[in-house]
Amino acid sequence: MRPTTHRTALALAALTLLLAGCGTEAGSEGGGGSDSASPSPPPSASPSSSCTTVTGDLDASDSGDTVCLAVGDTVRISLDGTKDRPWQPVGVKGSGLEATNSGIVLLPGDASAAYKAVSAGTVRLSSSRPLCATETGKVSCKGIQEWWVTVEVT
Repeated sequence: MRPTTHRTALALAALTLLLAGCGTEAGSEGGGGSDSASPSPPPSASPSSSCTTVTGDLDASDSGDTVCLAVGDTVRISLDGTKDRPWQPVGVKGSGLEATNSGIVLLPGDASAAYKAVSAGTVRLSSSRPLCATETGKVSCKGIQEWWVTVEVT
């Protein structure tokens, strides 16, 4: 093999490896921070090994996660919004959690909630907010940022 052919083959191999890594996702932006609406998966029917134990409040960066709670544990949700891009109240689908006092929300646009795990089950917590502020006379969009977390109570 001639030296230039060898260098060309090495360059092509390196380029192939570089491009192969471009399509992979190394991590995620917090809170659906990509500001793109994505379909909401249904909660799983049985506890999975991919859930993480809640160690503090859940926030926008936890969107799409599955968390584990033991009966008696409490989970708190704090979603920081703005007056122009407010979060909707947190919705609950499923069984195993009971609403409890989440404290006081002081800033317009924030969503706050707390739930106590009362029985085994799977629950989907969700909220959404506009992607763009809606101001009269300004450019706007109809996009929605979704937030959801699956909670598995064991």
